[in-house]
Amino acid sequence: MLGMLIPGRGYFPDFLTPVEGQYGWDVGLDALRGIRPERLRRELSLLTAGAPPTPRLRDFVDGGTKHLPRLLGELRGYHRAAVEPYWTHIQAQIEAERAARGRALLDGGADELLASLPPMLRWRAPVLECDYPVDRDVRLRGRGLLLQPSFFCRRTAVTLHDPELAPVLVYPAAAHLASAPTGSETARPAVEEQRVRTLGKLVGHTRSVVLRAIGDGATTSELARRAGVSLASASQHACVMREAGLVTTLRHGSAVLHTVTPLGAALLKGGAVAS
Repeated sequence: MLGMLIPGRGYFPDFLTPVEGQYGWDVGLDALRGIRPERLRRELSLLTAGAPPTPRLRDFVDGGTKHLPRLLGELRGYHRAAVEPYWTHIQAQIEAERAARGRALLDGGADELLASLPPMLRWRAPVLECDYPVDRDVRLRGRGLLLQPSFFCRRTAVTLHDPELAPVLVYPAAAHLASAPTGSETARPAVEEQRVRTLGKLVGHTRSVVLRAIGDGATTSELARRAGVSLASASQHACVMREAGLVTTLRHGSAVLHTVTPLGAALLKGGAVAS
């Protein structure tokens, strides 16, 4: 069912990405469960793009919301198999992206934020241009634009098809563009073994101070100043912690921005990492 509704390229229904999803996976599923039948049929009809629908798609359209329980079940199953095992890595990449964009916003306001987005997005005030598969204009008409970094976008940004919905621009997270997991189950034990070996290097007062000094994000020079160590020492400590999965590093202009991953945060809080 998911393969039918979400083709490898091109249009997929807006109702599959409800805006309520920004508040959590379960909230997004609840919003999908409550979709109106007329909206469901309207958006599903766009999947055929003028071609006769397949029997399975026609059955879905005709059945309306009666197929939603199965759809929700398949979404949960896919999420459990393909997303949950890598959630810590995904979350670390997105948090690094948020820290970088937040830094740009504080440094230069909205102009700096928009100018700092990945290369497929170009800010030429008052227009944000985007490499996109089709020629399209999205006019805000005084509405805000939600910028949503995504681990799963690869080559281009994505926006909703319905112009009346709240404007959202989903774009590839820059940290993910530079580094992504292999997705190989066979590689995961080796990665975890390497992390265990590297964590052994972290024992000591200085690296604890350095990890805490990163806080909500720090460049290497800020990290050196906060921790009271040399620039070279701060860089070396950050490198070791990055190899251990405690820190994510993202380039920010001419500098690099270090952020603590969920694993690093749990270690600082004395959570379950020790086990």
